[in-house]
Amino acid sequence: MEIEQKNQNNNNFEDIMELFEIDYIYENKPIKRTIYEPSLKDKQSLLENLKLKIQNISNCELKKNSKQIVFNDGDPQSPIMIVGEGPGQKEDEIGKPFVGDAGVLLNKMLEAINIKRSKVYITNVVNYRPPNNRKPQLSEINRYAVFLREHINIIDPKILILMGSTAMEALFGQTLKISEERGKWKEVIINQKTYKIILTFHPAYLLRQPDQKKYSWEDLKMIRKRINELKISF
Repeated sequence: MEIEQKNQNNNNFEDIMELFEIDYIYENKPIKRTIYEPSLKDKQSLLENLKLKIQNISNCELKKNSKQIVFNDGDPQSPIMIVGEGPGQKEDEIGKPFVGDAGVLLNKMLEAINIKRSKVYITNVVNYRPPNNRKPQLSEINRYAVFLREHINIIDPKILILMGSTAMEALFGQTLKISEERGKWKEVIINQKTYKIILTFHPAYLLRQPDQKKYSWEDLKMIRKRINELKISF
């Protein structure tokens, strides 16, 4: 992919360069999309119905121990959908995914390939905070995977980014290892529709293991390349 040196227009770019130990960012040329998309009104209605289903779930320890549902953030019309693990304390308080330290890093990761957070759509596998921020149990992942699949169908993304092992397990089961599968394009069929998926590390993991950021940067470059190939503009 062609890349070029750019002048940094704000202080955030300097942080990005230092974060990923890179000295360039991607060119972002707008290209008009001509493929038909469902109306925003239709999607919002479907999303509200899905949110209500999750809010009405019974006998759920996650729900019992959380302050509120953490359903989504971003643009429902976006061609890019990001799926994380589950809400942390900050997300549980605010009601949006990826707003804590991991969210700050996610924003920088997106900016590194010239994508604004507001232009993507974000959700989690489980929509209620696990106690003490623990990893969701397999039974919880499987239970919420039904809602996640419906969520993906509604958004109908051209690129689906699964961040972390929990998101991977929700769609592919426990037979895969995120360390071996990250950076690979895969396909999953949901309700007779095929979606292109890439697996990558969760930002929270990168905060604990900063030496792994170099691999996430390779994944980000692959995502940017696919965006260009699909002629996606924001």
